[in-house]
Amino acid sequence: MIVEREEIRMQRRTTFGLIVGTRGFFPSELAVNGRRQMVENLKGLGYDVVVLAENDTQFGGAIESHRDAKQCAELFRKHGDVIDGVIVTLPNFGDEKAVAEALQMAGLNVPILVHAFADDCAAMTIATRRDSFCGKFSVCNNLTQLGIPFSLTQSHTLDPASDEFKAEVDQFAATCRVVQGLRGCRIGAIGTRPDAFRTMRYSETLLAQVLGIQVITLDLSEVIGQANALADDDETVKAQVEAIKAYVETSHIPLDALLKMAKLAVVINRFREENEIDALAIQCWTALQQHYGVVPCAIMSMLSDSLFCAACEVDVCGAVSMRALQLASGNPAALVDWNNNGPRKGTFVAFHCSNIARSFLVKPMMGYQAIIAGTVGKESTYGTIEGAFAPNQNVTLCRMTTNDADGQCMAYTAQGVTTEDQITTFGGFGIIAVPKLDKLVRIACRNGFPHHVAIGFGNHADAITEAFENYFGMTTYRHERPEED
Repeated sequence: MIVEREEIRMQRRTTFGLIVGTRGFFPSELAVNGRRQMVENLKGLGYDVVVLAENDTQFGGAIESHRDAKQCAELFRKHGDVIDGVIVTLPNFGDEKAVAEALQMAGLNVPILVHAFADDCAAMTIATRRDSFCGKFSVCNNLTQLGIPFSLTQSHTLDPASDEFKAEVDQFAATCRVVQGLRGCRIGAIGTRPDAFRTMRYSETLLAQVLGIQVITLDLSEVIGQANALADDDETVKAQVEAIKAYVETSHIPLDALLKMAKLAVVINRFREENEIDALAIQCWTALQQHYGVVPCAIMSMLSDSLFCAACEVDVCGAVSMRALQLASGNPAALVDWNNNGPRKGTFVAFHCSNIARSFLVKPMMGYQAIIAGTVGKESTYGTIEGAFAPNQNVTLCRMTTNDADGQCMAYTAQGVTTEDQITTFGGFGIIAVPKLDKLVRIACRNGFPHHVAIGFGNHADAITEAFENYFGMTTYRHERPEED
């Protein structure tokens, strides 16, 4: 049975390794108090922390020497299976050698955020000054020499008690989730892309080289054969029928169609469980309707709503884009068409037939695939999830793809908002306003991006861009990034 979203969200909290830097001729009490403040604030924000104890080093858990760095690295390696990212904090200038050596010896290969405390310009005596502003340059220089990628706070120095620090840490946590969740993940590909959609071509080799992603394939004929072999009174089928009924109103849908959807769900779930699949792309038309008699949209919607991303039209890179959004936000993602111009300049219609998670929709209902019905008949196309997007919601757009010509992966991210504009159509749809939309779609077209884009509620473009660009080396266009001071 498809796992409910609430069960998935009970996974462990994000865990940070914390390195506190210090340098002997700066006040050590600043390091001691800085460590305590950082641990207290991070735990208060809902994060777990792996950090040297106060009695582990001469300066209250802060590191300065090679011996301190080695001890820190040993602690991090011991907890390497739970550390999602490392925060380096400098309550005073810090010792750049110790910080760099600790990270190098730990070898965690996780995102790193470099943070520096701010000085009080009214207290710049030898007994109170931090010089963390300067020390951050030295730490970053050493990490660059070693080829260790790292992230920076937007403000060079930052009060750990501030709202800005909270926002920075939350964004960094999202970047950590994207990096950890994409690196080495397994994408299931059921069937082949529709022949008419060459836009769905991609390179498995580039996905493996850049992201460590493996694609596990399953022929659509095997899915249909396994589904047809299931009895109507099979307990797993009966349970799945009830799950579908609980997910969306189905009283107007023929029982035969619900049984076919349920059997399809059982087969897909066996495939993902047996192969430890992390996300899915499926051949959704038209062979499935012609030879089985149902669309997979409802099952894909349920999967996406449970935080297991399911993309249509065997859009494997679309599934990766969805997963990046879902990891960053902790909420469902959807894959939509750049479908139509909107009613006003700067808006567009996001649409699919649809397999969109019900979380996006106001009053979702099950319907039939009106486009394909004209070819194969309405009775073979039940199972779409239809409705309008909730209005006035912040939305992040994300798309990655492989570029064989350049031998690289590339992506774009953007942010917008769903509007209250009304349109009359079928499927799952919404109007999204994006600043300088024409510029974004020109760049997407000029660089050969597909017509699909992943969307998710919330503002997560910066976190995803940081993961793609800094930790995977992926050329990423961040549309209309806010101006920095």
